Amino acid sequence: MNCDYTGGCPVDATLHLIGGKYKSLILWHLTDGALRYGALQKLIPQATPKMLTQQLRELEGDRLLSRQVYPVVPPKVEYALTDLGKSLMPILTAMYNWGAGYMRDNGKEIGCSMTAAAH
Repeated sequence: MNCDYTGGCPVDATLHLIGGKYKSLILWHLTDGALRYGALQKLIPQATPKMLTQQLRELEGDRLLSRQVYPVVPPKVEYALTDLGKSLMPILTAMYNWGAGYMRDNGKEIGCSMTAAAH
């Protein structure tokens, strides 16, 4: 199947939005509410600060999350899911469940920061 986002393919459009290296993890962790940058960094330690910032900016640009800056010193910034971002949760949950079953069936241990219990 040839999916071109500009050509109107719905699957490619979805993958374009959540397909970044850490985008799914970021969205997953924001399901329970807003988080500060430092909290996200602790939850996704494999993401370099540059990569995490880039992924957050792309998600914000795609209107999947919002960024709230508080006028305090030191600066406080919180990220939260928008309604559009929340609408992706059934997709991410299905992907998690499918992947967990696949890994179990193949003797692989789940070792990422996503947990099914929280969602």
